[in-house]
Amino acid sequence: MHFLGRKITCYSFNFMYVQDMGKPSKKSFNKKPEDTLKTFQKPSKKPFKPPQKLINNVSKDSLPIQLEDDVPDFPRGGHSSLSRTEVDKVRAEVDKDFETKNIVLKKTKKDRLKNFTRSTEDDLGSLFGDGSSGKLPRFANKITLKNVTPGMKLWGVISEVNEKDLVVSLPGGIRGLVRASEAIDPLLHDAMKGATDGDVLSAVYMVGQLVSCIVLHLDGDKKEKGKHRIWLSLRLALLHSSFTLDTLQEGMVISAYVKSIEDHGFMLHFGVTSFTGFMQKNCKDGSRDAKIVVGRLVQGVVKSIDRTRKVVNLSSDADEVAKCVTKDLKGIPFNLLVPGMMVNARVRSTLENGIMLSFLTYFTGTVDIFHLEKTLPPSSWKDEYPQNKKVNARILFIDPSTRAVGLTLNPHLVHNNAPPLLVKVGDIFDDSKVIRVDRRTGMLLEIPSAPIPTPAYVNVSDLSDKEVKKWEKSFKEGSLVRVRISGFRLLEGLATGVLKSSAFESSVFTHSDVRPGMVVKAKVVIVDTFGAIVQFASGVKALCPLRHMSEFEIVKPKKKFQVGAELVFRVLGFKSKRITVTNKKTLVKSKLTVLSSYNDATEGLFTHGWITKVEPHGCYVRFYNGVQGFAPRAELGLDPGSDVSSSYHVEQVVKCRVTSSIPATRRINLSFLSTPARSSEDDEVKLGSLVSGTVERLTPNAIIVDVGIKGYNMGIISPEHLADNHGLASIMKSVLKPGYKFEKLLVLDVENHNLILTAKYSIVNVAQPLPSDASQVYPHSVVPGYICNIIDTGCFVRFIGRLTGFAPKNRAVDDHRTHLSEAFYVGQSVRSNIQEVNSETGRITLSLKQSLCSSIDASFIQEYFILEEKIAKLQYSKSSNLKWVKEFPIGNVIEGTVHEVKESGVVISFKKYNDVFGFITHHQCGGSTIDIGSTVEATILDVAKMDRLVDLSLKAELAKPYKENTVSRTPKKMRKRSAHKDLEANQTVNAVVEIVKENYLASVLSIPDAKYALGYASLYDYNTQAFQPKQFVYGQRVIASIMALPDSSTDRLLLLLKSNSEAMETSSAKRAKKKSSYNVGSSVQAEVTEVKPLELKVKFGSGLHGRIHITDATDGTILDSLFSDYKIGQTLTAKIVSKSKAEKSNSIRWDLSIKPSVLADESDVYAPQEFSYSAGRNVTGFVYKVDKDWVWLAVTRDIRAQLYILDSSSDPSELQDFRNRFHIGKHLSCYILSTCKDKRLLRVLLHPLGGELLGNGASTKDDGETVTCHISEGAIVGGRISKILPGVSGLIVQLDPHLSGKVHFTELTDSWLSNPLSGYHEGQFVKCKVLDIARSGMGTVHVDLSLRSSLVGMNGKSKSSRYEKIEDLNPDMVIEGYVKNITPKGCFIMLSRKLDAKILISNLSDDFVSKPEEEFPIGTLVTGRVLSLEPLSKRIEVSLRKTSGSKEPKADVGDFSSLHVGDIVSGRVKRIESYGLFITIDQTKLDGLCHVSELPEDKTDKLETKYKIHERVEAKILKIDEERQRISLGMKGSYLDTITDVGTSTNHGSDSFNENHSESDDETPSGVQQPLILFGNGNHPVLAEVESRASVLPLDVPLDEPEDSPMNDKGTQSPEPLDNKTKTSENKIRRTKKKEMEEREREIRAAEERLLQKDVPRTADDYEKLIRSSPNSSFIWLKYMEYLLSLNEVDKARSMAERALRTINIREELEKLNVWIAYFNLENEFGNPPEDAVVKVFQRALQVCDPKKVHFALLGMYERTDQHKLADELLEKMIRKFKHSCKVWLRRIQRVLKQNEDMVQSIVKRALICLPKHKHIKFITQTAISEFKSGIPDRGRSLFEGMLREYPKRTDLWSVYLDQEIRLGEEDVIRALFERTICLELPLKKMKFLFKKYLEFEKSKGDEERIEYVKAEALKYIEKTRP
Repeated sequence: MHFLGRKITCYSFNFMYVQDMGKPSKKSFNKKPEDTLKTFQKPSKKPFKPPQKLINNVSKDSLPIQLEDDVPDFPRGGHSSLSRTEVDKVRAEVDKDFETKNIVLKKTKKDRLKNFTRSTEDDLGSLFGDGSSGKLPRFANKITLKNVTPGMKLWGVISEVNEKDLVVSLPGGIRGLVRASEAIDPLLHDAMKGATDGDVLSAVYMVGQLVSCIVLHLDGDKKEKGKHRIWLSLRLALLHSSFTLDTLQEGMVISAYVKSIEDHGFMLHFGVTSFTGFMQKNCKDGSRDAKIVVGRLVQGVVKSIDRTRKVVNLSSDADEVAKCVTKDLKGIPFNLLVPGMMVNARVRSTLENGIMLSFLTYFTGTVDIFHLEKTLPPSSWKDEYPQNKKVNARILFIDPSTRAVGLTLNPHLVHNNAPPLLVKVGDIFDDSKVIRVDRRTGMLLEIPSAPIPTPAYVNVSDLSDKEVKKWEKSFKEGSLVRVRISGFRLLEGLATGVLKSSAFESSVFTHSDVRPGMVVKAKVVIVDTFGAIVQFASGVKALCPLRHMSEFEIVKPKKKFQVGAELVFRVLGFKSKRITVTNKKTLVKSKLTVLSSYNDATEGLFTHGWITKVEPHGCYVRFYNGVQGFAPRAELGLDPGSDVSSSYHVEQVVKCRVTSSIPATRRINLSFLSTPARSSEDDEVKLGSLVSGTVERLTPNAIIVDVGIKGYNMGIISPEHLADNHGLASIMKSVLKPGYKFEKLLVLDVENHNLILTAKYSIVNVAQPLPSDASQVYPHSVVPGYICNIIDTGCFVRFIGRLTGFAPKNRAVDDHRTHLSEAFYVGQSVRSNIQEVNSETGRITLSLKQSLCSSIDASFIQEYFILEEKIAKLQYSKSSNLKWVKEFPIGNVIEGTVHEVKESGVVISFKKYNDVFGFITHHQCGGSTIDIGSTVEATILDVAKMDRLVDLSLKAELAKPYKENTVSRTPKKMRKRSAHKDLEANQTVNAVVEIVKENYLASVLSIPDAKYALGYASLYDYNTQAFQPKQFVYGQRVIASIMALPDSSTDRLLLLLKSNSEAMETSSAKRAKKKSSYNVGSSVQAEVTEVKPLELKVKFGSGLHGRIHITDATDGTILDSLFSDYKIGQTLTAKIVSKSKAEKSNSIRWDLSIKPSVLADESDVYAPQEFSYSAGRNVTGFVYKVDKDWVWLAVTRDIRAQLYILDSSSDPSELQDFRNRFHIGKHLSCYILSTCKDKRLLRVLLHPLGGELLGNGASTKDDGETVTCHISEGAIVGGRISKILPGVSGLIVQLDPHLSGKVHFTELTDSWLSNPLSGYHEGQFVKCKVLDIARSGMGTVHVDLSLRSSLVGMNGKSKSSRYEKIEDLNPDMVIEGYVKNITPKGCFIMLSRKLDAKILISNLSDDFVSKPEEEFPIGTLVTGRVLSLEPLSKRIEVSLRKTSGSKEPKADVGDFSSLHVGDIVSGRVKRIESYGLFITIDQTKLDGLCHVSELPEDKTDKLETKYKIHERVEAKILKIDEERQRISLGMKGSYLDTITDVGTSTNHGSDSFNENHSESDDETPSGVQQPLILFGNGNHPVLAEVESRASVLPLDVPLDEPEDSPMNDKGTQSPEPLDNKTKTSENKIRRTKKKEMEEREREIRAAEERLLQKDVPRTADDYEKLIRSSPNSSFIWLKYMEYLLSLNEVDKARSMAERALRTINIREELEKLNVWIAYFNLENEFGNPPEDAVVKVFQRALQVCDPKKVHFALLGMYERTDQHKLADELLEKMIRKFKHSCKVWLRRIQRVLKQNEDMVQSIVKRALICLPKHKHIKFITQTAISEFKSGIPDRGRSLFEGMLREYPKRTDLWSVYLDQEIRLGEEDVIRALFERTICLELPLKKMKFLFKKYLEFEKSKGDEERIEYVKAEALKYIEKTRP
């Protein structure tokens, strides 16, 4: 009945499927098939049970007699074990059952039975193999997506050859994909790449090629749900996996790869290594052999087999291969059947949709109706295949899982050719003939194609747009219909068609019908955030991006597009079957020409496009098919001064006019103006000419002026062009108003018929016309201009028009550290020094350095005063209009009243002008006492017209000249002139600074030699406006040149400071300036210029500058604020005490002293201060700098000291507040820790030294490397956590810059916490106590620390003690610890930093522990009780069990009373030994031994394979020895067969067991029991061996040590007690030897098992053994180092690296290099500091290894660890060191591209200078390839073009160039490049290569027209070259 029930379930599913596939009812017509199927498949509330009547009706008599093996689990292919009557009964009962479940169907039961009869297993997708039940199937096997399974072998035809994969058309129209790695044999991959120039697949495979493939796997399509991808493999290694030399037969057809091409034939590879092949070249068809390349898949007929050499000889004759039939000579097995194999077959029977054939004696297969001999079989096709008819067939597919075989009789395939493709998808045929009508499926048509008709099949669903009932009557055989081709099955040669009227009306039927710009109707299918998916009437889908769903931005796209709505779209582009459309109304309704190609862009063309990017200089516009153009700002039609972004926005549709186009470079210039406006030549304004204009309006970005010139709209002035001075330009912009007239404006450029103007004084009033062309520029001339752009590498300076020069960064500023954006601003007026002019390229190189471009006149300050007056007039136009200025002539004396006295000076008011004030600084008071309200007479120094402020002075010497002129009654005009009558232009004078005007950046100077005439000089220059000016103070003397005398434009005397032009000094003047009469010991009068906390800056002599250090200021006690009483300008008497060269400059630094003792000393010779400091000495210093980790102190003027952060305190809060505790100038008293005489540097502490040296004694070294040990045992110190070690390794705490200590996991907290690391993080400051200091043999220092608060003094007593000694422990003591390590046999715990304990797995818990690593992970806090102690070996055993604190050494005696000899007991295998099994008896704690002699006879060999640990077994008790506590068991069958009562087996059903497999259970092979030996027995005779192990660390002993310990070995040598030493016999010796041999065998077996398991070494001894066996293997050394690092033994790992370098043979350079690289990584991770440690190792490696390799190794380490700065520095050193290495330069290029830096061009120039000439091509080629891949392709093109200009006949360069362009995929550019190549005049062989490459490209990307074009060009070239 079980079999019957399985049949019923299967048929019920068949019924549901048929109801779904049958004719739908009206109500369910619109329901999806999937929904209908789900409706039938809904589970009922009650489980389905067949009716009892059904079971009774199916009697035993009606069931055929079947063997169990004949009953299939899942019936396949129509097979059934029931008769037809029984099947009808089953169907009726199933229908009735469905009616009871309320499933209502409109069809009658009779109709359902009728439809069910028509159902097919083929619809279910199952396959059947050779009939196992003896009955023939009803239907032929067909391949569908449902029945394709991995491992299935299929025959197919290649439909597409892509770069990375192949597309294969399989039976049934299914598509499969083949990756490149599965299409090529790995053995031939390298050879194929070299032979095919990288394009491997296209060289090996071709479209239309028949191939055999195997299914790898199926996966879902990510793009479309419900679709699956079939991944195939063409590798012969999978198809021929069962082939051997013996299975091959002569006359068999077999496929092979071409392995190599020889002179007379081809070496072949069959995918297997057991034999090879050879195929001679075909003399008849040489052209075919010429096309064969390495890796090509070929077929051949086996001609002969050389079994000695294992070579198979094949014949390549195509006719012979096509006619060769596989013969069954030896009986071919099923696994040797290959798709495509031709066989002789015999018709066995006809099926409903095909025929069944038998072939090769034993096999059967089916042929479906689409693979018959006739491609157009009529309705009577069955008559043509009578039984036993002989036919030739080829295998179509093979399913190994079901042994199903499909065959084909297709005449094309039988002749080993793919069917021809004579129709295209989308073609329409009006007169197609109906050949056959298949009920309920479709009909077969004959398509009138040429030269032969093509069969086409139309499914029922494609007959009409509406539902058609009884459609069979509408189509008669022989009638003609109109059909459109919708698809094509390449393998069958069968087209699929559609008769729907909508298919003919749609303009887009397939993807190939889509054209950019076409207007289509589509229905919205999906709406999402990315846009909408729309579907055309033909089913083709397209994407409408979010930005193209509307003219405006859409926030909620789902409201704009409704799913199901039908809208009109326009196609934007089509690429790789991806269609993009737009719904922008302007584009959809546009009547303008569609621009979809660069070739279509003709001048004057109007079209619509949309903006993709808006820039200040223009807009980028995109058109159809990816075409893009650019509209410059001048062509946008903008108003002057308006912003581009305010008028246009991204995605805006615009109407454009093409102004110019270059298709080859893919450039189109556009204009938004409808017509270009032109003006006559007479009205044209020349650039550089002067015009006047009136302000019309002001915009935020421009001033619009009316120039009044015909043909020009208006003039535009940028705000930056209102003045040279940036500050005045901003003020001018703010006060300008419409109507203001500019008298002089210079025309810079013409843009959009608007004049671009400037009002800059330096450009408008230039003596010579500015250049507008490169020919007008001459080197070494200084030309004024303005900065138009600033980039990281330099500045662009513009002159007139578009003439622009470039100043690289190294020529833009004198200090290379200055950032250009901080030194200049866009629009700044500059003076540029022309360095170089390239007449060919028109490039101008400039210099903006102040040393080369300083002003030679006073134009900068002159413009200031002129513009100041204009601004003042604009500001006060409605008031007095500057009449008050005439009342305040400069130099005159005026009377005023003191209005207010401030800290900065005195405010003066005037009676006549209430809104004008005067101001007198304290320096200008002349010592007078001034009171508020008093009247004063003051000299006018300066008049600020904009601020209405007058600067005054009360100094008598300034007023004296005015009073003398007044007494002599000289007229006013004469008085002004008389002050300057003795001065001349360009005269050099000495002047004194009176006032520094910060508001307008000028200085007022008085000239004592010219009766204190007042002059004015600028502190700034054109090129230095953004720099900080030189600081001047009152009374400072300066040297200046007179540039301009007072005139009508300005009534001031204008000067030029020498400091602004000192860069122009000659070298002789500089040498003269360096000479000085001052020497050390000279007394000078010095003036204070700056007051700092630790020094005074002074000047003395003629422009000499020096300093007075705080230690040279007084002989007494030095206070913190010693210099607070000194003022700027104060004069001091000082003595020069030192003269030295300043750091980082060539100037001289003077040190002066004002100590009374020094001033009183008459000697002029001062010896330099000696460095006489020693450790421990007390010194004082002053803080002058505080950085992250150090406080820097000044001890004397040239001796410094440094205090480390961790030496400043032990309190974490104070360490955190480190920088705030030490302010600049603070006085500190310190103690010297170490000295460095060379650097004159001290290392100091804040407390006296109380410890000893870390090194040896109390000595110190002057190199500063060894420091005094201020860290001693017991000391409380401050530290910083540098690293938190993984697991339970603890912390690394930094104590010193070169010293760290380790905190044990148990020393983190006082209390035992579950996670003691939770309160710590890296970088945290901690207070710690030094527990121990030790020195290793390598000289390294180990410091143990503790963070426990009770130890460091933060809290009181310790809450929890730590046991440091084993003597502190006692048995049964309760202790706590952390799990340190876990193994299958137990774990280790940490009790303290010195003590560990072990816990056997049996003592972990009272319950069974299955996975100890999960229940007791590392770091777990546990509480246990001490079981046993071994003081000598420091071994401690602990138990975590609660029921018993210790493990009983002996079994419970009471347990033996329940056991009797002869009992049958059950238990589990505890341990397996070579001499027997140890079995734990259930419900006891007893173990018994079943000796090997008592095991079943068939299981005595290799016990490990017969039994497993914990396996349940039954045994018989043979012997019980209670005295020795031993139990002997037997498991022979004879023992267990005697059981008469099941109940005698105790605890048979118990599942509990005791897993104490780690306990000591040592039995001798003979089964004799020994007394148990306790560890603590002091009287034991083997105590000496225990003592010998006392020095071994606890972790060095394995957990199962009690079993293998020497004590147990001694105990198992004799069956007698150990104290009985008198008995010795031969048996004892024999047993001892046998025991030793068995122990040795166990050890060997364990070692072998570890090797077999490829287990890594577990201990240091294991690594030492491996090193002794392979001393030159760097892999073992590195693994050993990794093992040591896992134990946190960094120093040991370091020493291991040193040992490896000494051990590895000097010839093994690569192995040594591997160790050096590991050494780099080690120091980079654990070095202190890492950078210095790595550099030291690196320097050592350079001495013994290849320097270049070492450099590259270090560079790779820096790059992997993201140390980019160090990597860049190293790479620069490599470039200097290996400048002739192409590899180094290429690495530099790759790094620059990776960092997105714009330095490639400069690096290329440097490289070409350094590299040898023969490496240039390689370097430039690789650089260009890198640019194409990672950089800017245009730069790569430039490099290729430069090489091809020099080497135009290098086809390899052309090929690489073409490959890079092809990779980018811009077809227009690629074709343009190909056109250039085929026009070259090269040898015929090279031209053939280029034409071939062109043709391959067109075959892959172009159409037939392009292919024919290339062929025609090739023929033209051949005819042209013929003589």
